[in-house]
Amino acid sequence: MTQVEVLGVRHHGPGSARSVARALDELQPDVVVIEGPPELDALVPLAADPDLVPPVAGLVYAVDEPRRAAFYPFAVFSPEWVALRWALDHGVDVRFADLPATHHLADSDTEEAPRRPGRRVDPITALASAAGYDDPERWWEDAVEHRRTSSLTHFAHLREAMLGVRGDLEVDDDARREAFMRKVIRAEMRAGRERVAVVCGAYHAPALDPASFPPVSRDNALTSKLPRIKVAATWAPWSSERLSYASGYGAGVRSPGWYHHLFVTPDDDVVPSWFVRVARTLRSENLDASTASVVEATRLAGALAAVRGRPSVGLAELTDAARAVLTEGADLPLRLVDRTLVIGEELGRVPESTPMVPLAGDLARQQKSLRLKASATSTVVQLDLRRESQLARSVLLHRLAVLDVPWGTQVEAGRTMGTFKEAWELEWTPELAVAVIEASLYGTTVRTAAESRIAEEAREAADLGVLGRLIEECLLADLPEGLRAVVAALAERTAKQHDTRALLETVEPLARTCRYGDVRGVDVADVTHVLQTVVVRASVGLRAACSSLDDDSAAAMRTAVEAAHRGVALVDRDDLREPWSEALVTVGRDEVIHGAVAGRVNRLLLDGGLLTHDEAAARLSRRLSPGTPAPAAAAWLDGFLTGEALLLIHGDDLLSIIDEWLVGATEESFEDLLPLVRRTFSRYQPAERRLLGTHLRDLATGRHSGAERRLQPSPTTDSLDLDRAAPAIAAVARLLGMEVAS
Repeated sequence: MTQVEVLGVRHHGPGSARSVARALDELQPDVVVIEGPPELDALVPLAADPDLVPPVAGLVYAVDEPRRAAFYPFAVFSPEWVALRWALDHGVDVRFADLPATHHLADSDTEEAPRRPGRRVDPITALASAAGYDDPERWWEDAVEHRRTSSLTHFAHLREAMLGVRGDLEVDDDARREAFMRKVIRAEMRAGRERVAVVCGAYHAPALDPASFPPVSRDNALTSKLPRIKVAATWAPWSSERLSYASGYGAGVRSPGWYHHLFVTPDDDVVPSWFVRVARTLRSENLDASTASVVEATRLAGALAAVRGRPSVGLAELTDAARAVLTEGADLPLRLVDRTLVIGEELGRVPESTPMVPLAGDLARQQKSLRLKASATSTVVQLDLRRESQLARSVLLHRLAVLDVPWGTQVEAGRTMGTFKEAWELEWTPELAVAVIEASLYGTTVRTAAESRIAEEAREAADLGVLGRLIEECLLADLPEGLRAVVAALAERTAKQHDTRALLETVEPLARTCRYGDVRGVDVADVTHVLQTVVVRASVGLRAACSSLDDDSAAAMRTAVEAAHRGVALVDRDDLREPWSEALVTVGRDEVIHGAVAGRVNRLLLDGGLLTHDEAAARLSRRLSPGTPAPAAAAWLDGFLTGEALLLIHGDDLLSIIDEWLVGATEESFEDLLPLVRRTFSRYQPAERRLLGTHLRDLATGRHSGAERRLQPSPTTDSLDLDRAAPAIAAVARLLGMEVAS
């Protein structure tokens, strides 16, 4: 007669984990059956590898559609992990029993399947309510986690309690899952096992007791004719953060760091050692935390537990004591403690022998050779692209970005090293393992996969703007084959492209590639040829493209013209600058073009020396004449004034024209103009606006009239003390690299 003991646990509960270890020592089973998809059976031998360090997760994914994936996390304090390691240490067979992932993922419409399906009832809440608790977490800690005398009898009592609150299951996911679990248990019983230990969620325990098994025919009906999909399984690193409720994976632990501490620390040392860790964390941030405060916090936590009638000190008492004694009532330092200790920052590790797709293996080798360690906490790395090793790091991160594996996010690098500097914020999250598997459909190495992905996007690109972006990605990720594919697609699309705005939007990314390609040693000759073609064609079609635009189209065209102008200026070549300048001149003098575009073009011409100040003033005066509708005039002014305010501060004539236009506006027109003009001037800095206001006041009082300026004496050097000025002159000369005569 086979003895089957069902050990109902709370997933990731340290008290449950200790209870399971004691029960297994008492039972000495022939086989251990653990809740989990049977696909995890293939991963059991690797659990004995010392390089497999929790938290880790069994990852099961659809081979042909890796986004269909499910994680099954394990922590050091997980009862399932304790049972698995006990079996391996004692040479006992292990079987996983649950709804097979081959069926679960075939029927899943989500990109990430949940860890465990939702339930119609919550037995923990029901038991807590029956015991007079309004917080089920606190009840579980008091009733289970802090009581360390569990045995087989304890688990039998827990099954009885669960049976009273779980009710009858309808034919849903839980009923189907339990039917699959019973099939595994029946198979082990038929195999002649003498003692079978079943470790599962306490909710399922009553249904897995052989004494209450339904007929085999009922379970067969529940488990037959289910959809199926080809799947594979592997171990993946997990993190403490992902074990928390906030992660969205439903792992069932609000405080994994605390539970880890509770599991690995001897009973008498749990509270004082916790406060020692809290004090060290506070000191690492230069916050006071004395030894005397640690002693006082330990005493206070014990007193709080006694007053509250708790069997032992829990996390609530620890937090309240830390707030009262160590942080002097401040909550902000407690957030640091919560992140680093209560939740934790641990990231698991898997051995190199773990089955993985070739792309994941290539990525792991590159991470190791480039000394880019995966971490669950966010870190910022600065890269100097002039150093070969750091350039290689940049290339890897850009290639991963191409593959939608966002291990790193590029952030502001500062201005000390120009284009030779990059900064990346790195944070490895468990779901990136799925992204790597999905990216493996493109190739077996990071480089070949990225080039294949780029080539595919180039073929499917809907417009030239996408191709321009791909050009830059190829440059940053050092993908010569991908660059050739994109340039070929771009050349073909450019020859057939009649949308001038699309051509304009392509200029700047192409120009950046040509300008900065030498930083990374990339051959950009083909890109340069395409850039010349794009600029010439855009220049020829610019006048026609700027005609008959509504407000929205004009705003988009203005943005495209600005971007193209930046690109042409960046490369600074005569064969690009000349046709582009001619096109701008043509648009700038055409008075029927929308004001937003015409005004901006005239400002670009003025800044580039292609339009004199007097010509600009004349055009501004015509555009602000009484015959021009107020919105059209305001749009021209907005485009013309975009940029620095110095144009108005040092150009009295321009400022006077604008002032007279506003003063002469009718009341009705002024109401329409006010929000438009206010938006234009709001782009200036507060100091610039104040200076403009002062300048307008001076103009109104005539302090800077032409006649008054003529009466002012010209400055001479007679009043200058050259001896006193000599040190300052010498300092400026040294800064400019000039020799200073002694």
